[in-house]
Amino acid sequence: MLPTAHNLYRFRLAMFVVAVTCSSVEAMDHVTLHREQQTLHIDGRIVLTAQDGGLLFLARDGLLWRILPAEMVKHTTDDAPFRAYPAEPMTKSVLADLPKGFDVYQTAHYMIFYDTSRAYAQWCGALFERLYSAFRNAWNRQGFEMVDPEFRLVAIVFSDKASYIKYSQKDLGDAADSIIGYYNMESNRMIMYDLAGVAVNRPGRSVGLSHINQFLASPNAPGAVSTIVHEATHQIAFNSGLHQRLSDCPKWFSEGIAMYCETPDLGRGKGWAGIGAVNRTRLTQFQQYMQQRPARSLKTLIGSDDRLLDVKQAVDAYAESWALTYYLIHKHPKQYIAYLKVLSRKQPLVYDEKATRLAEFEKQFGPLDKLDDDFVDYLQTHVR
Repeated sequence: MLPTAHNLYRFRLAMFVVAVTCSSVEAMDHVTLHREQQTLHIDGRIVLTAQDGGLLFLARDGLLWRILPAEMVKHTTDDAPFRAYPAEPMTKSVLADLPKGFDVYQTAHYMIFYDTSRAYAQWCGALFERLYSAFRNAWNRQGFEMVDPEFRLVAIVFSDKASYIKYSQKDLGDAADSIIGYYNMESNRMIMYDLAGVAVNRPGRSVGLSHINQFLASPNAPGAVSTIVHEATHQIAFNSGLHQRLSDCPKWFSEGIAMYCETPDLGRGKGWAGIGAVNRTRLTQFQQYMQQRPARSLKTLIGSDDRLLDVKQAVDAYAESWALTYYLIHKHPKQYIAYLKVLSRKQPLVYDEKATRLAEFEKQFGPLDKLDDDFVDYLQTHVR
């Protein structure tokens, strides 16, 4: 969930003036709308109703729809309980949005749609399942009660970069060429391409385990694996109760968690082994930032998302977000979980003022100026 993508998702819904009106989780809503010269029928549930009558609507395949009043044709509700699609209709729904030639590989929690080799889809599935188990176990041990995902987690893997870019431009625009994978909060899907096939210059369907191992031994593998784990972490977090999709969870917090989990371990041959290790890349970036770090830098990081969304400041802001997350989890774990619980309850499309963000943080961790001093001291003397 990189800055460009995140900003795009928020912009699409920023004009939605919201009245917090939600339908019952136990009811099924049926909406008929007219869009782009098509009549569409969607089953799901209403997440929010806008003051002008528009809807934020969650469909049974996990997609969030923004439905404008002018598009609405009919809306009915019945007593049938809302249920996410089982495997067969879910597969049909996702395939309808993809070019021809995609297959699906299923694991315990994931549906991986791919037009590359099955071996690469299986490698992705094994990586994601290891992350899923480690992530949930780590937060459960910390005292945060995870919820089971309502929807199967969907990952889409293109065989080559060109087809990935063509598909992703609707989400990322021109940035698609420079982003190797991302999590889309609206579709709830993770999109990427076959990194191994591209790295070793093999046609996607012919990529085997030897080619994957060859890729993992390459100099670019750590950064690539980190990115994929980072985006997969976002997907798990937004489906396990840590964050609500399209809520105003501070970006430093959601990105900090993803970076806390992204560290690869290529020496084991599988790409990733666990979470919480020192993120060497982010630590080096933070140490460089420290040479010109403004006084009370945390106040600007916590008070708004601006630094993380600014291309010129993003590298430093991301590094500081990782450093702050690492520090808080290690030095103030109980307060961190209490703060996480506050953020996890934030509702979609309700945005906080800077003062609210700072007050919520200081309520758990105390005066920010004092914590800033201790934070810097800890990173300089305890993290190597």
